[in-house]
Amino acid sequence: MGQQQITEQLLESMTTEQRNDRSTRIDEASTAEILAIMNSEDKTVPYAVERQIPTIASLVDDIVASFKRGGRLFYIGSGTSGRLGVLDASECPPTFGVPRTMVQGLIAGGREALVRSIEDAEDNGQEGVDELKRLAFNKNDTLVGITASGQAPYVLGAMAYGRSVGAVVGAISCNANSKTFELADHAIFLDVGPEVITGSTRLKAGTAQKLVLNMLTTASMIRLGKVYGNLMVDLTPVNAKLVVRSKRLIKQATGCSDEEAAEAFESSGRRPKIAILMILLNIAAEEAIELDRRADGPIARAISLYHSYPSS
Repeated sequence: MGQQQITEQLLESMTTEQRNDRSTRIDEASTAEILAIMNSEDKTVPYAVERQIPTIASLVDDIVASFKRGGRLFYIGSGTSGRLGVLDASECPPTFGVPRTMVQGLIAGGREALVRSIEDAEDNGQEGVDELKRLAFNKNDTLVGITASGQAPYVLGAMAYGRSVGAVVGAISCNANSKTFELADHAIFLDVGPEVITGSTRLKAGTAQKLVLNMLTTASMIRLGKVYGNLMVDLTPVNAKLVVRSKRLIKQATGCSDEEAAEAFESSGRRPKIAILMILLNIAAEEAIELDRRADGPIARAISLYHSYPSS
């Protein structure tokens, strides 16, 4: 998909480019008044997300199906939207113990754009396609385009390519006339209205996008069994804080002592999920690992399997 001609008429039609009547005199307000206006506007964001929960749920179900057939989740965006996608993707490995390649974020302009604004990078419709090809994107994967305005050629080109290979494609946009919706199996319209500062989509639009990204990966990982109760039992303890957290959640999940948690943590190969199974079922690490494999994720399913097959 080639570069799109951005005109004043097009900008005028975008939800994200409208002026906000409630902040027209914000430049004359006191500091506290400015903050109150911003806070009042931010309160509307969760309601915009709430209205899209059925569509978000459908996308989560497709993401889970993709993961189960060995696929990956890709976010693609530019500017604030792209940075949010990269952020969410980068937090999945330490939080849920998944490979770094399982959830990936792509941003127009590449890694440099994460710390420095490269605004013209979004105008290259082929760059997004080339990135997906480089990563061997295929029909087993899922692609989610993130763009507040919904007009970025970088995102649109990638989404068109995603559809062409038969992959599931989602879109997150805050503009009712988003071009991304024409290319999406799941169109998530976050109707947050005009920004406090006209066109500054790092504000309400960015907040709404972040909430949805939280939902997509967190709900998907819960469905995959990365959570037991509300404990993130598949975290990767890569630093001292996460080692302490791992032992603590083993105690929370099992009610065991500090000593039992520490012993099981080490015996399991520092895998909290396996340690929890070991303690709950009074089994060795090898048996817990095999049980986890057979259960394909959830601890509750592993426990049910164990009691269904006493010989295990």
